[in-house]
Amino acid sequence: MSNTLRSLTGIKPTGKPHIGNYLGAIKPALALCDTYDAFYFIADYHALTTHKDGTELSDMTYEIAATWLALGLDPDKVTFYRQSDIPEIFELTWILSCYAPKGLLNRAHAYKAFVDQNKEQNRQEDEGINLGLFSYPV
Repeated sequence: MSNTLRSLTGIKPTGKPHIGNYLGAIKPALALCDTYDAFYFIADYHALTTHKDGTELSDMTYEIAATWLALGLDPDKVTFYRQSDIPEIFELTWILSCYAPKGLLNRAHAYKAFVDQNKEQNRQEDEGINLGLFSYPV
């Protein structure tokens, strides 16, 4: 077994990059690049849970990639990729989804937040919630 330290993080391209992206994800991730075997990705397929416009999603994907690079990500030091470029991710997701208990997914933070919001607005609990959002943790 290897003693190599690894870091993996992804960021959904869901809008214009902002200081919260930098402080919450990018800056801490960049700090690990010299001591970790780092894998950083743009979670473009995960963004489909809320963004359906292909052109807009493509633009946001390029914007977040440019942001990472402009803030110091060195592609020679880390593996930097777009989620949709790796078809095996979705094969693994299917396999894991066949083992993931529904009760556990019911407690996922993104799903619970949408359910709570629907309840507060007197809507059906699952209104506007798609399977992608529900199974996001898988």
